[in-house]
Amino acid sequence: MAEEKQAVETEPTMMVSEETYMTSGVHIGTRQKTADIKEFIYKVRNDGLYIIDVKKTDERIKAAAKFLAKYDPSQILAVSVRQYGQKPVRKLGENTGIQVLDGRFQPGTLTNPNAKTFLEPEIILLTDPLADIQALHEAKNIGIPVLALCDTNNETKYIDYVIPTNNKGRRALALIYWLLARAILREKGKIKSDEEFKATVEDFEAEI
Repeated sequence: MAEEKQAVETEPTMMVSEETYMTSGVHIGTRQKTADIKEFIYKVRNDGLYIIDVKKTDERIKAAAKFLAKYDPSQILAVSVRQYGQKPVRKLGENTGIQVLDGRFQPGTLTNPNAKTFLEPEIILLTDPLADIQALHEAKNIGIPVLALCDTNNETKYIDYVIPTNNKGRRALALIYWLLARAILREKGKIKSDEEFKATVEDFEAEI
């Protein structure tokens, strides 16, 4: 009995239910699987789509928030070239103070001090390493840590920390960035409970 009780106590609680992750499509991967992402895949569906383990997604969001909370928000840069990621990263910025670059990533933004768009972040967060490849290469060149939302088709070379998720879906990106914003604010002590976070997932959702 004591063992059973202990097992219940050590089971970590998820930030939202598995069902919430599923209804937002966080678990829906692609039909490609890279060796790098294998550990985050739960199964392959009959139609060939790889399914992401949302429990691992949940764990990784919490850990990423802990890591990001150690930085001054102005020293973090969140990037999204991908359309459905642009509003979620803007909302992340509005709620946490993190710098945001949505839309086209101008070459030289991180590497050319003479560029109009020049920024000097200490850490970068990418929405999709494929779409945000320019930002990934520049971050590697200047040697800053890279966190990235990675789908089943993403390579993780040069990425220091992976958050496994569908990084193409509108609702999936809204949920991930909403959870990340809430978790960062909790880690920083800006809010004491999840209920204090007044923004909704819908606020983070890009328009169709």
